[in-house]
Amino acid sequence: MKYKARTSLIAATDGTTTITDSEIVFSFTEKTDSGLTLGYVAELTAGGTGTDGTFDESSFSVEGGFGKFVLGENDGVGENFGIAAVDLLAEENLDSVVSARINTNSDITQGNSDTTKIAYFLPPMGGLTAGVSQSDAGATTGADTSSIGAHYDMEMSGMAVTIGGASTTTPSATVKDVTSSNFGLKLVSGDIAVTVSQGSYTAVDEDRTATGVAATYTLANGIKLGAYSVSSKDDLDLGEKYSSAGVEAQYVIATGLTAVVNVGSYDYKVGTNIDTDMSALSDNGTSTSLTIKATF
Repeated sequence: MKYKARTSLIAATDGTTTITDSEIVFSFTEKTDSGLTLGYVAELTAGGTGTDGTFDESSFSVEGGFGKFVLGENDGVGENFGIAAVDLLAEENLDSVVSARINTNSDITQGNSDTTKIAYFLPPMGGLTAGVSQSDAGATTGADTSSIGAHYDMEMSGMAVTIGGASTTTPSATVKDVTSSNFGLKLVSGDIAVTVSQGSYTAVDEDRTATGVAATYTLANGIKLGAYSVSSKDDLDLGEKYSSAGVEAQYVIATGLTAVVNVGSYDYKVGTNIDTDMSALSDNGTSTSLTIKATF
């Protein structure tokens, strides 16, 4: 449950909101006599922005020495391998104008919907893991979304280092293909963690690039402090820019119960926007939120 107070220049987004989001996850595994691991995961929406009582993800997996296949309604591999700077935080606090068409995050932005997919993950090779996925757009269209991604984990001078990246493409026979990519680096040393990343998105009238950096530090009393900064621009919409920055404090009240406080600010400039389907206005503001998270 999240309580959020926001100040902005647009009346529709100014004020306070209370948001709840719940999910029930069913997970099953079975080991066959031949050594294969069969799995099934289904996530039932029980509140929030989805429709109550519906499954937003449902997929079957087969894993063995050959790697792992995942079949069904699930994220593309970009969600598994892309590294967004703000993923380091417990809660993302990235405000923007509702009708703005610009990246507010340095994550991969294409191919992560829960449509039916086939995904394949290579077996780990040292510190390297990789995968590919394809989402079916239907029998009458060739606009199937394909994704590819990889991670490499290593140890360097007592520091854990992860390099990751992903790319997705949705082809079009009549207009420009939609593509999205991400590349990021994560460093962990003791109680300190840092991530830096860059994400891009291209489509008709769109050429967006976003960069982000985030860091967390865990205090001796268990409170984890975090900070982030994100900046984004669209080279085809001259002057269109977005930036945000904020801080976070996370505290584990008890096992399975966590409180998170976020304070952030943002600034969006519409520029000479050439998108004909937009009515966005420039805006800036701040927001403060308190989130209570429980897991069972």
